Amino acid sequence: MKLLETLINRRRFLKATGAVAGAGVVAGGAGVVPGLTTLSHARSPAPSADTTITKNICHQCPARCGIDVYTTGGRVHAIYGTSDHPISNGKLCPKGPLGAYILYDPDRFKGPMKRTNPNKGRDQDPGFVPISWNEALDMVADRLNGLREREESHRFALLYGRGWGASCAGLLGNFGKLYGSPNVAIGHSSMCSDGSIISKKAVDGIGGYNSYDYKNANMLLMFGAGFLEAFRPYNNNMQVWGYIRGVKVPKTRITAVDVHMNTTLAGSDRALLIKPGTDGALALAIAHVILVEGLWEKAFVGDFSDGVNRFIPGETVDPDSFEEKWVKGLVEWWNAELKDRSPRWAVQITTLYERDILATAREFGTTRPAIALYERGAHAHSNGIFNGMAIHTLNALVGSLYAKGGLAYQVGPSYGPLPVNADDYLDDWARTGGWKAQPRIDLKGHPDGYLLANNMMQEIGPNSLQGKPYKLDTIMFYLNNAIWTAPDVKAWEEALKELFVIETSPFPSETAMFADVILPDHTYLERLQDAPTYPFQGWPMTQLRVPAVKPLYDTKYFGDVLIELGKRIKGSMGEYYQALDNTENVIRHLAKGFESDPGDNGVNSFESWKEKGVWYKRVYPYRQIDGEFYEWDGQDHARLMSADEVRGALFKTASGKFEIRSGWLEAHADWIAAKTGRDPSRLMFPIWEEPSHPGGGDLYMVTPKVALHAEGRGANLPVAIANMQPTLGGRNTIYIEINPKTARARGIPDGSRVRISSDLGAIEGYCKYYEGVRPDTLVFPMEHGHWAHGRWAKGRKPGHSGEITVNQSDRITGQCSYYTTKVRIERA
Repeated sequence: MKLLETLINRRRFLKATGAVAGAGVVAGGAGVVPGLTTLSHARSPAPSADTTITKNICHQCPARCGIDVYTTGGRVHAIYGTSDHPISNGKLCPKGPLGAYILYDPDRFKGPMKRTNPNKGRDQDPGFVPISWNEALDMVADRLNGLREREESHRFALLYGRGWGASCAGLLGNFGKLYGSPNVAIGHSSMCSDGSIISKKAVDGIGGYNSYDYKNANMLLMFGAGFLEAFRPYNNNMQVWGYIRGVKVPKTRITAVDVHMNTTLAGSDRALLIKPGTDGALALAIAHVILVEGLWEKAFVGDFSDGVNRFIPGETVDPDSFEEKWVKGLVEWWNAELKDRSPRWAVQITTLYERDILATAREFGTTRPAIALYERGAHAHSNGIFNGMAIHTLNALVGSLYAKGGLAYQVGPSYGPLPVNADDYLDDWARTGGWKAQPRIDLKGHPDGYLLANNMMQEIGPNSLQGKPYKLDTIMFYLNNAIWTAPDVKAWEEALKELFVIETSPFPSETAMFADVILPDHTYLERLQDAPTYPFQGWPMTQLRVPAVKPLYDTKYFGDVLIELGKRIKGSMGEYYQALDNTENVIRHLAKGFESDPGDNGVNSFESWKEKGVWYKRVYPYRQIDGEFYEWDGQDHARLMSADEVRGALFKTASGKFEIRSGWLEAHADWIAAKTGRDPSRLMFPIWEEPSHPGGGDLYMVTPKVALHAEGRGANLPVAIANMQPTLGGRNTIYIEINPKTARARGIPDGSRVRISSDLGAIEGYCKYYEGVRPDTLVFPMEHGHWAHGRWAKGRKPGHSGEITVNQSDRITGQCSYYTTKVRIERA
């Protein structure tokens, strides 16, 4: 495929995209915040005498960068990266300085409101009128108390998005337990990256996001991760890239796999434009080469008893001839699947060149330490569980798990306990009520639903609409706009017409337009909130978000909203929240844990945490060295761990090993086979399975995350919107990127208005020729197509991708398959 004919060379490409490591976006004040500094690489200036610097944590993506917020005369005028924060290190990505635009957004809700128009729909004015916080909270509490009195508390659901810390999302579990609903604290992860989490759980037993030691890795193999576009933590990734590709000796080798040429691929040593949904086939072929050529890490994996390699293409191997160490089922996997998965076979599946597959496999197998990482590009398909297992198994084959320059899992902070124990406040309904017999509305963990999924948020609206297993009565949203972000959004709109809807966003989101009551949250520059790190480098870290200004309007932090609602629930639940008091009390108790375990930066109390903004311990407690596991003894990784200790902490599988033959999947093989028609004798291995592509079209529709997407929180930022494009900037026009060959075959001129359709409906937008996208794929940002969310968000073409994305999920992981719908395109 001739990708860059008539296009710019690599250097010019990187310059044009404006997203190279260390680059900043200059964007002026846009008439909103005069004088706002937006250079992401700018150094923090010395403050004037009347300027206050407050420690805070950016809330525009999961990275959780420490920020210094400059306030003069009660007004925020600049935001810089905190110099001694381990993630930001004095730097920010292009989004970081835009926090003041969020704070001063003219379309923010100014206080609690209630709906006066009983009709709901896109074309309906909610008729909101202001009310007091007491009236708003009493209205919601009366509804929740009524459900409880009618023994229908299970019909209340609380959905949340990117939750933050023990002082907000961390309170949800106790709220559901005390109130009596299985539907409180349903997270968004099935619409994010549960495919990654559960694929890893199947083989290593952990079920979490990995931490990565990028700086010490000598090769990175990235499958759909968008490392320089949106992979977490984005800001730090750009800093790391500058080190591993510039300062470090030897320079880290990088192969990036995706469906279109983006910044990451352009900056890599090898760019592989793969057919959507076939990443697992590539991983299997790489594993095949590693075994055939004897490149696996024998100290970790094991070896043949006589040292003679018996992995010969197409031939089976006697399992007794191989002595496994920290893996289980390698030879069985070879015999059942891998012996036939050669690079030549993978060519037909992936459309990649055989020479590139071989070169990638040999480089990955011989360059230690190496990391294989992936995200939704690989696992957001019906075969996502197997794609993810295959990719993660590459890390086991080269011995990278818990090794220097490899990958591990995040350790949590040394928090103290909450002020009171929720279990001491359980009444009879909470302890033994009929709600406990009710399945979750998303049928998570239910044999008739998604038995092995963590949650199934994308099913909640459709399930309630169908009364399967029952209809909800009341639904509350926190950091969640599911009515817009979910696939098949029209089903959600119909569902919310029937429900009492509570919205907590500070902004007029699509969900808010269907809301019956608005309980607006503070923006992040107005909150006191804890924020443990998202998986970073593994060692424990937690940040504190300190208000830079007093709340501009009559808003309330969501954690306090939850506590105030709890106080209004009748019985002992109300007593619990009276004792909890408020979120500052919660945070102060969390900080008591630092008294006995001070951070490496001296943080040992709430006050010192508030001053520094972050607590951390820069030592990861475990390390795998040459196939042995060691624990930190206070001076070094020198205490040898037993097999039982490894099982308890690092490989939480039945065998205590990395299970290429997954015992967890095998235990549920009958259920999986019955629900999916798969062969129960093979589904416990990383196997190749052709993905299912609904939608009725002939082109794959891919809506990748981009640097300025901000997970939906950038929709009403004019500076962000003007630069929010995967590759070819559109500014006021947002383009659908299409290969010229594909467009010309359909009579579509460059820049013309087009219609994209699936079996669900159609949206319109404008196309742009780009040879860097595969001929079978359309690429455009998900963030556009809002019909609410503020003056700058509404009505930007193309229409919203969710309107034509079929609601299909991986049956095992529950991962929403955003990237698997096939669509049609024609000139509008």
